[in-house]
Amino acid sequence: MKNIFITGGAGFIGSNLAAHFIKKGKKVTVFDNLSRQGGKANLDWLSSLGPFKFTRGDIRNKSELEKAVRGADAILHLAGQVAVTTSVDDPATDFDINALGTFNLLEAVRTSGKKIPVIFSSTNKVYGGMENIKVIEKNGQYIYKDYKFGIAETKNLDFHSPYGCSKGAADQYMRDYYRIYDIPTVVFRQSCIYGPRQFGIEDQGWVAWFIIAAFSGKKITVYGDGKQVRDVLFIDDLVGLFDITLANINKSAGKIYNVGGGFTNILSVWTKFGPILEDLFGHKIRVSFSRWRPGDQKVYISDIRQVKKELGWQPKVGVKEGISKLFKWVGSNQNLFKS
Repeated sequence: MKNIFITGGAGFIGSNLAAHFIKKGKKVTVFDNLSRQGGKANLDWLSSLGPFKFTRGDIRNKSELEKAVRGADAILHLAGQVAVTTSVDDPATDFDINALGTFNLLEAVRTSGKKIPVIFSSTNKVYGGMENIKVIEKNGQYIYKDYKFGIAETKNLDFHSPYGCSKGAADQYMRDYYRIYDIPTVVFRQSCIYGPRQFGIEDQGWVAWFIIAAFSGKKITVYGDGKQVRDVLFIDDLVGLFDITLANINKSAGKIYNVGGGFTNILSVWTKFGPILEDLFGHKIRVSFSRWRPGDQKVYISDIRQVKKELGWQPKVGVKEGISKLFKWVGSNQNLFKS
């Protein structure tokens, strides 16, 4: 696959994917509307790595997509509205970007007459708050009482929040376009992805946001009690999975994979993350606490056994190593975060 088309290619995950395939000598097209902070900086960084094509466009514009996907051998779909809080404030825009935008992309592929592989960046939020799952507190953080491997792909869907609904609808359209139209789609229901080129904000990208805020002296608010747990995944490991999946598209087509750090890479929002940050900064970091956010899960840990079994993938970068790399990147690029 020589021609890689990346929606949201100037964003955090998209730019890391673009960099990976540029370095591999692929013809990369970055499709992005540059609405997110850091987009232009990420494009400048990509330009330093090698040649690529940039198309400024919006997935809400069907005609733009139809023109843009021509010639693509594979599509990596990262464009989206990414914050739950934003979806609550403006559900219509959230729907237009995540649900309708994804539908537009799938239609652009279908009407092209080509069976172009599409890998979609979905979310664990499609499983909702999972209030029926028993959670216990252990060593200052929450953990599942019974799910010793985490949440598998067989877990019932339970969209909660406009964001969960819009991403969930897109998730299911991806699956159905494989079943009905034989388009080789793959869905990654991702947990917390973090790493360099992530311009985290308070509403999204919490690992990066806490580091950025601590460097700049901005207020850090922990929503909930800070004991909630996520399985975090370093960006290099996710990029590697995209590559492996494309290389094995005959095996991965039509599949849905839960993708995260798994049980070996769990991190509580503050009770465990806080001490790691304070050790890196060498001083105490002040935080304030606020009420829980709608649909927030006390625990989310991905069961990654299926993707490991079928594609031979598993995370390589541990939590402390990954956070240290992100810390060094933010510290070396303070000029990018000046508001």
